Amino acid sequence: MGNIRVIRCPIEGLYIIEPEVHGDERGYFCETYSERDMHAAGIDMHFVQDNESMSTKGVLRGLHFQVNHPQGKLVRALYGRVYDVAVDIRPGSPTYGQHFGVELSAENHRQFCIAPGFAHGYVALSDKAVFAYKVTDFYHPEDEAGIMWNDPSLGVVWPGVSVADETLNDGTPLTINIRDRNWPLLSDLQG
Repeated sequence: MGNIRVIRCPIEGLYIIEPEVHGDERGYFCETYSERDMHAAGIDMHFVQDNESMSTKGVLRGLHFQVNHPQGKLVRALYGRVYDVAVDIRPGSPTYGQHFGVELSAENHRQFCIAPGFAHGYVALSDKAVFAYKVTDFYHPEDEAGIMWNDPSLGVVWPGVSVADETLNDGTPLTINIRDRNWPLLSDLQG
């Protein structure tokens, strides 16, 4: 498949992408996106926008989605480390309410490809994390919704996070904005 290795995750529509990294004494080079390679792997998403965010250690963002304009995403850490989570919220999906997570870092070069129909979030595990993502639809602020990051019905295990204390294992407090703290539970969305 060209310059990428595609790992299919246990939930249909989620993939880990590992680009081929060419390194020498000068550093490294890799192709971070090739539509041709993605299509050859059976991933037919068309990306319309690139986004980038920076988070300090302990920042948790999510779990976000857009209701009427769902976004597929291709996400990666340009700097530092994050733990990234996708939750299946596709009506009628056999894996509805299930999640999958993966650590993304500048060192492992992994990318997480998320089809439309998933809620998405991540926590920064390093002192600083720069996160980049391609999306298949434009951002519509009026369409944004979310699920509580610690919804017990999801059973997300955020590595390195003490959910009860809202800290990382090293004692760093989680930083979660008020909007993300007030998202409903998944069961509240089903009503």
